[in-house]
Amino acid sequence: MQTIQPALFDEVLEFLASTPTPQQILEFHPSENLDRHTSHLLELNREGALSAEESVELDEFARLEHFMRILKIKARQKLLA
Repeated sequence: MQTIQPALFDEVLEFLASTPTPQQILEFHPSENLDRHTSHLLELNREGALSAEESVELDEFARLEHFMRILKIKARQKLLA
């Protein structure tokens, strides 16, 4: 399977480079294509059928998801201040 990992980072970097408002940060979601791909990786993981490359990709997605959650917490704090 072709890796989509660079697309994920590109998507987030493009979003952040657009200097989003706190509200836009809270509303950010990956594209449908990336969401479908991640769902596919999660399904493979549940089945124990991930390749080594797919496992690395899923781990990277999880790290980026964690980063975005922290960013959204910070954005929410700014909106409530």
